Amino acid sequence: MEKMYEEFVEQLRRELLDATGYGEERIYYKEKEEYPRTEDDRLVLKQAESNGKAEICALYIRELYESYRNGRTMEEIVDAVIQRIERISRSGILQKAKDIENYDKIKSDLFIRLLNKKIYLSELEDVIYREVGDIAMVLYVCMGEDDGCMTSMKVKKYMMEEWKRSPEEVFDKALLNTYFLSPPRIYCWEKLIFDPSYGGDNFMNLMSRYPVRTDTLGNCLSTTKRTNGAVAVFLPGVAGRIADLMDDSFYIVFTSIHEAMIHSVKGTDPEILRQVLKETVQETTPPEDFLTFYIYMYDRATAEFSMVS
Repeated sequence: MEKMYEEFVEQLRRELLDATGYGEERIYYKEKEEYPRTEDDRLVLKQAESNGKAEICALYIRELYESYRNGRTMEEIVDAVIQRIERISRSGILQKAKDIENYDKIKSDLFIRLLNKKIYLSELEDVIYREVGDIAMVLYVCMGEDDGCMTSMKVKKYMMEEWKRSPEEVFDKALLNTYFLSPPRIYCWEKLIFDPSYGGDNFMNLMSRYPVRTDTLGNCLSTTKRTNGAVAVFLPGVAGRIADLMDDSFYIVFTSIHEAMIHSVKGTDPEILRQVLKETVQETTPPEDFLTFYIYMYDRATAEFSMVS
């Protein structure tokens, strides 16, 4: 460990010990390779401990160190850390963490996100997910709101054992929660460009027949929140509804984790879609939003998803 970095870590630790009043054993340093492995070295603050369980806050040190080297003072860093801890205490995250082993208390907070299976393989080793080609449908639990943003965590396999529920039951509950948390919508590009208040079209309304596009432009599928909206195609009833509206099977082009383009199989060349996807990802999709380079298909007759070879 380089000397300047080592000195920064120790000074930050001493400052936090003074600011929090914690004992020496409650603030300690762990390198990223130490169990459990993380993306960065961290400074761990053990906030409370009871019945063999601890509430901890882990600070990524390299990020703080770089901000310090770029002119941020130690006092500013410590103040920001203390404010962060206080916000977490107010957010209800800690209470949710205490309830994590009680399925009845946590079930309404379960939801699904999509990740690329190969890229996130190491993070998926101990968590619950379903596979669809190279896509992992990952089970998450919402831990609360912090500064206007949702805080969540992947559901570990040991939690399923504590809940004494089948993975199928839990996963179906999470898919349904995801549907109501952020309902699916089809977005018209023209309206997105010219109408800032446009919130998408509710094609799931069974009382009307939504005019899905069957031409080469396709349909942009996401959710009302338009964050992690590509999951919409896997939500209950969505794929079947689209296939019925199209009167056809359809291709799915996941341009990011936030949306997917839907194209009728009739008259659509998947090779063209594959090339468009490749160009879109390379030119406009941030690495953290990438999902897959493969084209998928939903078969109306079998109600199954598959990768297009």
